[in-house]
Amino acid sequence: MHKRFSIITIFPEMVNAYLGCSILKRAIDRQLISVAVHNLRDYSIDKHHTVDDYPYGGGPGMVMKPDTFFRIMEEHWPTKENLRVVMPSPRGRVFTQNVAREFADEMKELLFLCGRYEAIDERVSEHFVDDEISIGDYVLTGGELPALVIIDAVSRLLPDVLGDSQSAEDDSFSHGLLDYPHYTRPELFRDMSVPKVLLSGNHEEIRKWRIKQSLKATMQKRPDLLESYSLSVEEKLLLDQIKEEAS
Repeated sequence: MHKRFSIITIFPEMVNAYLGCSILKRAIDRQLISVAVHNLRDYSIDKHHTVDDYPYGGGPGMVMKPDTFFRIMEEHWPTKENLRVVMPSPRGRVFTQNVAREFADEMKELLFLCGRYEAIDERVSEHFVDDEISIGDYVLTGGELPALVIIDAVSRLLPDVLGDSQSAEDDSFSHGLLDYPHYTRPELFRDMSVPKVLLSGNHEEIRKWRIKQSLKATMQKRPDLLESYSLSVEEKLLLDQIKEEAS
């Protein structure tokens, strides 16, 4: 499976810097994913490569002009066939692990329109955008970071990107709970020791410990996740144990 991503931005160097490192770089080199980065300024027809203008109705800031977006879309994606256009936006649906899996499972190319300044002219959204996505209730300078967050999260779910598919399955949120604690050598570090169960070699006890620690971390740090999580019989018993130990 080869997953295609594209990004429209006025700061391609920002995006390329992140794509040139770590897991995403290896995935690109192995042709598991491709990320085409397009400079929106290349589609401005004035000598200053202008992409923004003053807002109608007044108000602070500048608005990204529609014409440049229309030119690039009509040149590269004239029919929008097998394409999902995503605009990072605080008014969009919240990005979660389930949304990442939704994007990973579909065969369509994901195209990100990265806004800057106050906003992108609304006619761009009305004409092209299929999905507005928010990565949280806060304000960022532009859409590049959210686009990279989404590409990173989606890519991790694709076959062979991580090398060990179990890594993605064990990540926080993959099953609706936070991840369990992880340890490595040395066994004893500054009077802090690794839990003995992890040294026991008893795989069943290790499995139960990890489930219990995952439940404990979720209850303490993100109790809201438990409200929508469907507990198994084993998990209910372990959660009761946690509550008894805390009382």
